[in-house]
Amino acid sequence: MLRIGLGLAVAAFFVAAAAAQTVAPTGGSMAMPPPQAKVETSLGTFTISLDRINAPKSVANFIGYAREGHYDGTTIYRVASGFVIQMGSIEASGVSRPVHASIPLETATSLKNVRGSVAMARQGDPDSATAEFFVNLADNPDLDAKLGAPPNTTGYTVFGRVSEGMDVVDKIAAVPLGGKGPFPPASTPAAPVLIKKVTILESPAPNPPSFAK
Repeated sequence: MLRIGLGLAVAAFFVAAAAAQTVAPTGGSMAMPPPQAKVETSLGTFTISLDRINAPKSVANFIGYAREGHYDGTTIYRVASGFVIQMGSIEASGVSRPVHASIPLETATSLKNVRGSVAMARQGDPDSATAEFFVNLADNPDLDAKLGAPPNTTGYTVFGRVSEGMDVVDKIAAVPLGGKGPFPPASTPAAPVLIKKVTILESPAPNPPSFAK
């Protein structure tokens, strides 16, 4: 009986040791991968890796709109070569979909408006972002928070980056221009570039906006 008990104890020790090696070195749970947003357009699909750590409110807001289906059937209505492509709420007919309450600016982070990063569009008020967002086609430091300014009062919130399909983004950026929209013809696709669907690839986010499905 002693031999059996000792054998079980040794086995239990090794099981516990093996289990301990799977625990994150910080003592917390294993880090979960960031949520992803798959953006299917009429010219291909690109994927955004969402940064919930540095821009939690913006990511929760974006996920809420995506799960609501807000982006499905809208257009990429602004193409500024060498600058950004922008999208969010405008349908091919030119109708703008209603949006929810605006969110606060989150620019007091290390995230920058570099090529491939994804950021919230807004009006002059720093806390006016709703559903509109853009992909940076180049490094755009002028869109970052200004040095010396009070935190979260300047710049445009970066909340993710294109992790796959930047070639699709570049393809969209190369479409002929001259159409009608909220921006001048020189920044508007001649033919609508549709967003077919935005899909969030993860389990439901903690504390999503009240309108999120």
